[in-house]
Amino acid sequence: MVKSPPMSSNPSQLNNNGATGAGTAASSTSSPTFSPLYQQIKALIMQSLQSGEWKPGELIPSEVELANRYKVSQGTVRKAIDELSAENLVVRRQGKGTFVATHHEAKAQFRFLRLMPDVGEHHAPGNRIIDVRRLRAPAEVARQLDMKSGDSVIFIKRVMSFDGTPTILEEIWLPGAIFKGLTAERLIEYKGPMYGLFESEFGTRMIQASEKLRAIAADEQVAELLAVAPQTPLLSVERVSYTYGNRPVEVRRGLYLTERHHYRNELS
Repeated sequence: MVKSPPMSSNPSQLNNNGATGAGTAASSTSSPTFSPLYQQIKALIMQSLQSGEWKPGELIPSEVELANRYKVSQGTVRKAIDELSAENLVVRRQGKGTFVATHHEAKAQFRFLRLMPDVGEHHAPGNRIIDVRRLRAPAEVARQLDMKSGDSVIFIKRVMSFDGTPTILEEIWLPGAIFKGLTAERLIEYKGPMYGLFESEFGTRMIQASEKLRAIAADEQVAELLAVAPQTPLLSVERVSYTYGNRPVEVRRGLYLTERHHYRNELS
């Protein structure tokens, strides 16, 4: 995943020719990097989202207001908003305006859950919490979360069921400093999507993720939790989720039973 360089929050530093300023050739041996003007506006809007100026679910200023704010054309702002919408960071609503995307929207609840039923409609799974505790981050988890080995993490283990059938076994690691106060009791009593809880109570919104998939066979412990025979084929999905600024804030390892479901991804 390529991380973009930070942008200045000062609109006056935007180049009138639509590119960010670069150092002189004499001061650097690297080639200058140029960014289209709409990309600069997109980065400034992202900064406002990251700082919490506009909260999830809130209406952001209109294109005209943003154009006046950044002293650019409305078309430039529209192009920036188009990209943010395509990346599921904002949501356009006809006749109402543009809103900050939230995990509490029904459409967003399945964005990170790609397991689809072979037959019938997709619906929210049941959730059984097996374990929640604070522990020291294993070395690999610490590396994935950009933490020091041994730093505090919250560990969650749960089984998700569809129509009463255990289907997904998940282990989740979260930075302890961000998710202070997250307990098994809170997870059990909360009835919405887990990412919605993270967003509303811990100020952390998952905006993108990277995943690795492989086929494995269920060991005896996993087979018991998923109510299948040992050596049953499972789909292993390891995910690292990121918030604003490409900052990793979750490692999630799931084992998926695919007898009645399939993993669906859309490429574009």
